[in-house]
Amino acid sequence: MAEQKPVLEMKGITKVFPGVKALSSVDFRLFKGEVHAIMGQNGAGKSTLIKVLTGVHRQEGGEILLDDRPIHPDSPLAAQKLGISSVYQEVNLCPNLTVAENIFAGRHPTRAGMIDWKTMSARSEDLLKRLNVSVDVTRLLSSYSIAIQQLVAIARVLDISSKILILDEPTSSLDDSEVEQLFKVIRSLRDEGLAIIFITHFLDQTYQIADRITVLKNGELIGEYRTEALPKLELVARMLGKELSEFSQSPTAAAERTGEAAGRDAGALLAVKDLGLRGSIAPFDLALNRGEVVGLAGLLGSGRTEMARLIFGIDGASQGEVHVSGRKTAIRSPQAAMMAGMGFCSEDRKSEGIFGDLTVRENIILALQAKNGAFHHLSPRRQQEIAEEMIKSLAIATAGAGSLARQLSGGNQQKVMLARWLATQPMVLILDEPTRGIDVGAKLEIMELILDLSRRGMGVIFISSEFEEVLRCSSRVAVLKDKAKIAELSGQDLSEETIMRTIAGGN
Repeated sequence: MAEQKPVLEMKGITKVFPGVKALSSVDFRLFKGEVHAIMGQNGAGKSTLIKVLTGVHRQEGGEILLDDRPIHPDSPLAAQKLGISSVYQEVNLCPNLTVAENIFAGRHPTRAGMIDWKTMSARSEDLLKRLNVSVDVTRLLSSYSIAIQQLVAIARVLDISSKILILDEPTSSLDDSEVEQLFKVIRSLRDEGLAIIFITHFLDQTYQIADRITVLKNGELIGEYRTEALPKLELVARMLGKELSEFSQSPTAAAERTGEAAGRDAGALLAVKDLGLRGSIAPFDLALNRGEVVGLAGLLGSGRTEMARLIFGIDGASQGEVHVSGRKTAIRSPQAAMMAGMGFCSEDRKSEGIFGDLTVRENIILALQAKNGAFHHLSPRRQQEIAEEMIKSLAIATAGAGSLARQLSGGNQQKVMLARWLATQPMVLILDEPTRGIDVGAKLEIMELILDLSRRGMGVIFISSEFEEVLRCSSRVAVLKDKAKIAELSGQDLSEETIMRTIAGGN
């Protein structure tokens, strides 16, 4: 593809939120007739960049050029009028309206002051034929699959005569055949000259569909690359913000702990067999022994959290089974998981973890009270005893059990979440990103707590975006990619380089 003039240029884009620099002088180019993927880990700035482009946010610095002319979209509607349209993972259409009504919502063709239903249906069929889709456009949108709904959303965008199409995680809920159907449409639109921005966490899909890749990390531009010139291993390294030479190539201390774990009472606490959920994560096996830490490693969107939620019963599995202490156990809810001796710390501390307006004591006893049931209320005295015991054992820095949780630092809030589950005396503890958003000192304290819990015989499943942290704590590591478990590493294979090469598909 010849290096013609970009249809879109974003130069030196800077966006600041209170206390956070979300984008720092980021450049981005998009050419006519190409699919350009934007890749990056959590907090990289992908969503913020797109929101600046579509008028959701106004940047503090930089400029946007469309066909070499400055533009200043102040709303998604303004961006749409300029020819910039988006289709999101969660289809923003009305399932209670017909396909045709969704395509022409707000723009219905009229005749003699009335909606011209015949013309609307005919034009809808023509637009969908352009996408190789043949459906009854008079049926409700809700009667069709998510894949068809996304194509309907694209058809609506095409009728608005877009120059630029933004596809944000369009394949997250699709199966392989639906992804291939969508990719055929994307390739066809690209060949017609449409400029397409493709945002995804799926590494393999990026290489199937993208002509060019821009990598962001912590709000900064790492680089822009032709897809064929960027090996997968190099892409993984750049997404993590490192050079390949910086990654440890020799086994870490975690490899030594493989023997330690095997030397303990290696009774199987948890055995997951062929557990999966269509559209969420492919079926997987996972075993966890007494006194063992098993790490889950992968890039953002690889399926780590989905695996944890499935094991703990937050999401209902469509197949497979779970065995706890050798017995098949139906884990159909978090309550059932708690009763089976499991605990779970969510990665989302703010909305799924800490209750800021409750006291430290109230936060700590929540899970235990839920496990006991509404008719076995813990007395105020017992609540205070449990809270004080946990505050002391985890060295939680607080003025007292009666302090509000929101007054604590991020690291101490994380300890309160740990205390909540330790109060239930679980056999298995699932920790999803327990060190995210806390300082280095607090991270080290949390990791030492994890190792101490394993030494006492607890089984821990540990998730972290930082491979170094996973290796520091784990005696085995399950590697995930594109919503599937692809490998399990132990012993001499426990190194950052091996994890990276496994994710990239190398040897």
